[in-house]
Amino acid sequence: MKRRNKNIFKIIGVYFLLGLMGPNVYAQESKLYIITDSINESLIISRSKDTSDSILTQVVKAGIRPYIHPIAAPDGDGVLTEYGPGHHLHQTGLYWGLKRVNERDYFMNWKETYWKKESSTILEGSGTIVRWQTKYGLLNEKGEVILEEVQQWSMEEREGSFILDLEWQGSARVDVTMGEFYVGGLFLRMPWKNGYKAEIVNSDGKKNLEAEAQRAIWADVGIQVPGRKDLAHVAMMDHPDNRAFPTPWRVDSQFGLGPSIQILGDWKIPKGSTETIKYRLLIYTGGQDKDLIARTWKEFVCEDGKGTNSGE
Repeated sequence: MKRRNKNIFKIIGVYFLLGLMGPNVYAQESKLYIITDSINESLIISRSKDTSDSILTQVVKAGIRPYIHPIAAPDGDGVLTEYGPGHHLHQTGLYWGLKRVNERDYFMNWKETYWKKESSTILEGSGTIVRWQTKYGLLNEKGEVILEEVQQWSMEEREGSFILDLEWQGSARVDVTMGEFYVGGLFLRMPWKNGYKAEIVNSDGKKNLEAEAQRAIWADVGIQVPGRKDLAHVAMMDHPDNRAFPTPWRVDSQFGLGPSIQILGDWKIPKGSTETIKYRLLIYTGGQDKDLIARTWKEFVCEDGKGTNSGE
């Protein structure tokens, strides 16, 4: 444990120094708005007061696992999420799905026998940063809530990129065990087909399937989605407060990506306890920008670095 802590502090130190380098990339910020779409049961984040310049949709249907789709590229060229691709019909853009929760599968199963909506709330509906929250219950075979999950999201636009922060809280109504598995937690499905230019690179420089199940403080997936001449990127970032930091990552052969505590073994939340997990996503276009990732990660850690994890 002492060796792991020393390595973590070395990693943080290097990225802190990198964060001091280069120009201020956050000089310009755009105002965003959240619009409620009652017909489609969704919250739409837009640059305008209507949906004419929408950039992200949070779906909050009553009997469906909450998910985010679509996410537009910051420059407007292409969509960066995919819903229900033929190779993984259960995958719904950007979402949180756990495996083996008291031996129930909430990753593969996303409908009403597994999920119950409790609420969706706009916390800050306009400004340079907008915030919203979803609250859902994970149901057992009897239809009883065994784990209540709250996803609190924030979004902002800075100098041609989007920053999307997630704070996930899982509150156990009974003793809950997420069994060891190769995937489970936050997951991103971007559009990909054979022939698309694509690459995943993690903070240690491992690429594509070399990064599968490897611990890293961030992983970046870039894909030349339809409508683009270059790559669109989503860099997903871990936080030192998270119990598995640096967390291992699921990387699949279609460039699906997500951090997963479950790769390390069984993960338990005792009855009456709540665990908090935090991630940041940086969405940008062009070549991979490690300096931008480093600065964005450093800010994520520094602005929220005094948090504690109550689930251990």
